[in-house]
Amino acid sequence: MIEAVVFDLDGVLIDSEQVWDEARRTLAAERGGRWHEGASRDMMGMSSPEWSGYMHDVIGLAESPEEISAEVVRRLEQIYRERLPLLPGATEAVERLAARWPLGVASSSNRELIDLVLDLSGLGRHFRATVSSEEVESGKPAPDVYVEAARRLEVARARCAAIEDSENGILSAKAADMRVLVMPNTHFPPAEEALAQADDVLNSLEELTPERVEG
Repeated sequence: MIEAVVFDLDGVLIDSEQVWDEARRTLAAERGGRWHEGASRDMMGMSSPEWSGYMHDVIGLAESPEEISAEVVRRLEQIYRERLPLLPGATEAVERLAARWPLGVASSSNRELIDLVLDLSGLGRHFRATVSSEEVESGKPAPDVYVEAARRLEVARARCAAIEDSENGILSAKAADMRVLVMPNTHFPPAEEALAQADDVLNSLEELTPERVEG
């Protein structure tokens, strides 16, 4: 029996994976970094200390990881304040599930961006617990962020459902022993092997109903 639902943020409630990608790619170009074809996928799901460290160590930016993270967050905050890329059906999906269960967020975004998105969208009132992967030891695909979300919700992990879009997100939620529903990211689709681990696959947020969550 499901007793709580935990949402990922980027790619599930907001159409932002490509916004993150563009911000990091542009910063790398401006600062003389060595961007490579696999960089975007490598960083998906990483916590802010992890991806900013990657930008410093692998992409070759001279700034410290802390400075890199702060600059990317500043750019995303500006974009979100100008136009929040909320996905169609996000508000309705959250409201449907909030009427039935306590909700949480388990996101790779920085704390400032999670709070900003939930404030600008008006969805913050529906979430009892929110966790950034910068607040736990390891980012996705490690289970840490989902384990912490369940702890803050005071619900056993096996009685939580996770809503995901990415390969590392699916692996993270499954490693946390949650039921996983996935709406595959159109910009960075999960590999078939990861998708096969999901308990249900959705075509859109309109399909995210209590019946599908319960399975």
